[in-house]
Amino acid sequence: MRKLIATLLCLIAPALMAHEGHQGMAMPKGPELGASAAIDGKGRLWLVDAADGHIRLRHSDDFGRTLSAPLLVNAAAEPIYAEGENRPKIAFGKQNELYVSWSQPRAKPWTGFVRFARSTDGGAHFSTPITVHHDRAEITHRFDAMAVDGQGRIVMAWIDKRDLETATAKGKPYLGAAIYTSVSSDGGLSFAPEQKLMDQSCECCRIAMARTPQGDIGAFFRGIYGDNIRDHAYAVLHGDGRSSEAQRTTFSEWQIAGCPHHGPGLAIDSDGVRHAVWYEAKNQPTVWYGQLDPGHAPKHALAIAGAGASHADIVVSGRQVWVVWNQVNAHGYELMLRTSHDGGEHFDEARQIANTSGATASPQLLLWQDRAFVAWNTAAGFRLVPTEVL
Repeated sequence: MRKLIATLLCLIAPALMAHEGHQGMAMPKGPELGASAAIDGKGRLWLVDAADGHIRLRHSDDFGRTLSAPLLVNAAAEPIYAEGENRPKIAFGKQNELYVSWSQPRAKPWTGFVRFARSTDGGAHFSTPITVHHDRAEITHRFDAMAVDGQGRIVMAWIDKRDLETATAKGKPYLGAAIYTSVSSDGGLSFAPEQKLMDQSCECCRIAMARTPQGDIGAFFRGIYGDNIRDHAYAVLHGDGRSSEAQRTTFSEWQIAGCPHHGPGLAIDSDGVRHAVWYEAKNQPTVWYGQLDPGHAPKHALAIAGAGASHADIVVSGRQVWVVWNQVNAHGYELMLRTSHDGGEHFDEARQIANTSGATASPQLLLWQDRAFVAWNTAAGFRLVPTEVL
């Protein structure tokens, strides 16, 4: 019976969690476990999360077995979103700078500002946080994504509702939100005026980013097509100011009048193949893998997991492709893995690599010297889980 209940909850979760669609309802909140990790060139693990109004930075030199005492990124406390889909981010600059971004709630519901701070001394000191976007209206600027391109420029993207507000004021229909982007060419001291990438994106699914072989940044995110068809788009973001075009890349035709809170994952290999994972529940909840071909259906599409699976992530190294996700069961969550050894044409059977009886955030895959690890933040604590068979 408990297993049946868990499965049913996964089946109805997208509808229940559509609180920024037409329903406008709020869901009960559990612990905010949203965290992000990265491994630098020397093998040091860096972790950012939020507690008591501060972004906390910790590091580990033994692959997560022990963590340093936390350093505070923002000296002055402020509200911080730290959900799985809207968690603090961390990235490295070309000179080993540490870049951290997050979304800051404002007074009105579902509003926010995208915030940023930088350290040039290994995290000992951080700059006073700045707001990335020039627009200061108290609306949604949230669900930030951050990447550093091949020239060291910081590329930011986020979900933005200024165009919804404008359309509503004119009595015109507008579904969802928009995707806006901005670039810093001076190491995060300032950001260029934001540019709109695409109208009518999903309201609260995270944006996935990965660097292309050319050094640009690929962005993969959920859009809205027609009457609330929640499929995905892909765009190449250029740090030099060139315009970008978003093209539809998935064609599941899943219609839902609200956000399902399931953003995609993206990894781009050295040949430019865009490996992706995404979630949809048109017929039944499914985590899909495919290779993006903008304007056309994904190649090598494969149903990676079914009911109870959520929040998948992906990385690639050479011909190796790793996909992980959270799998709910009657006792809590399992961290599940599938691996391809031939560039995504075939995948091994799914296997569990960790489990927890309490709440968990979305898993995040990290690479270190062609090895894959999973950063998994749970109510019981943070874990860096190796993907090798133990």
